[in-house]
Amino acid sequence: MGRTLRNRAGCKGVVGVFVGVLLALAVHPAGAVEKVSLQALFKDKAIVVIDGKRRVLKSGEPSPEGVRLKATDTQQETATLEVDGKERTIRLGTVVSSFARAPDKGKVTLYPNGKHFYADGTINSVPVRFVVDTGATTIAMNSREARRIGIDYKRFGVPGVSSTAGGFVRTYSLKLERVELGEIVLFNVDAGVVEGGFPQDILLGMSFLGQLDMQQYVDRMELMQR
Repeated sequence: MGRTLRNRAGCKGVVGVFVGVLLALAVHPAGAVEKVSLQALFKDKAIVVIDGKRRVLKSGEPSPEGVRLKATDTQQETATLEVDGKERTIRLGTVVSSFARAPDKGKVTLYPNGKHFYADGTINSVPVRFVVDTGATTIAMNSREARRIGIDYKRFGVPGVSSTAGGFVRTYSLKLERVELGEIVLFNVDAGVVEGGFPQDILLGMSFLGQLDMQQYVDRMELMQR
């Protein structure tokens, strides 16, 4: 009798564990991940944000959401992640939506206004207007625009000096937390702030454009997230 009771108790314990596993799977079902961003990269380790939750993953280790780090490449600044048996390589500072399926790539088409391509976007969620400048190394803005956006460039920027047609001006190099252009979103983008009123428009330079596939035609420019 005592043995029977113990066996029944053992069965209840097994059932309880099995139910717990089912509940865990129900909370994080395979393929339910919506957004993954790569925030930092190290050898065999990466910091990712999965549906708003920050995770530190080691190579071969899965997150509670079922995202597994397969490999890192610090030279190419990429990480290969796996969800539900499907692998995807993402670049540092980018966001992948609907990770479990092959998502549509973010794409923006710009049309010229005179000799330039202008585009509405956001910096750190603040609306801005860009002018595309492939000759600019980074995103560049004047100090007035930086203050409007809420960038404390004197505190967080690295000071420097730049030569312009009007003489030497003080500059500050920093990283923008988030830059958005239509469906394209990049994180930790290099930028520069120039003291004074130059440049008049915010220059969308190669620190942003260089991370995209870009095609220019006679009547338009197409930008696509890699």
